[in-house]
Amino acid sequence: MDFVNEKVLFISLFILIIHSIETLAYAVRLSGARVKLIASALSLFNVMVIVSRLANMMQQPFTGSLIDTAPKHGALEFVKMEFRVLIGSSTLGTLLGILLLPTFIAIFSRAIIHLSNNRGSISALMKKGTNMAFFKRGIKHIHLPRWSYIKDINLSNVPKQLFFFNMAITAIYTVGVFAALYASLMAPERSTTAINASGLINGIATILLALFVDPKISILADDVVNRKGNYTTLKSISIMMVTSRLFGTILAQFLFVPGAYYIAWLTKFIA
Repeated sequence: MDFVNEKVLFISLFILIIHSIETLAYAVRLSGARVKLIASALSLFNVMVIVSRLANMMQQPFTGSLIDTAPKHGALEFVKMEFRVLIGSSTLGTLLGILLLPTFIAIFSRAIIHLSNNRGSISALMKKGTNMAFFKRGIKHIHLPRWSYIKDINLSNVPKQLFFFNMAITAIYTVGVFAALYASLMAPERSTTAINASGLINGIATILLALFVDPKISILADDVVNRKGNYTTLKSISIMMVTSRLFGTILAQFLFVPGAYYIAWLTKFIA
């Protein structure tokens, strides 16, 4: 268990928070549809995306340092186990986000209303969020998902292709940095080329999410506001999407090593 050291635990906490934030981003659309303020919800959603992307960029140098500090003997196996722990923390983070989803739907609903009342001022919202009275009211909304929350979910409303597509893209996004770093260890003579491949992989995954997943959920939220759809359908699809994220992080464990081999092989034609 030498591979579970203080640095790995620190990075694991970072990754857990990142994936929790990205999972809770689904609560923003649900909250926006609930209070019928989609545009304000979109602003809050963008803030969460920026925070998660910034946090992801911040953890990458720490993750890369695991390659530099790996033991000379058995480095591949040692780093592989470290990275599997980090990928596992993304699963735990997603699971935590799912458990906190009902809580944050209630909190975000009030945050969106405050954001709208303050004419879109994020700074005013953050200032209000640090107010002790506002914080105490927020604590009252903390609760785990109840059966009553999910009993009306209809799986027939969930597009199966969207579910599996989101799962695959989540797996690729989760494993992109780890596979590229591991590939740099497998092909040290082309390590720089392999490491830089992570940006391309994550960039493509982000674009695919923006093109094929996010618009569908946004349209459903608009339908709720315009009374062309119902909130239960939106909630069903949102919960199934966060569930597909959870399965995607698990799938990432299986894609990690094959993905690293593929990147290492691909660098032969680039370098």
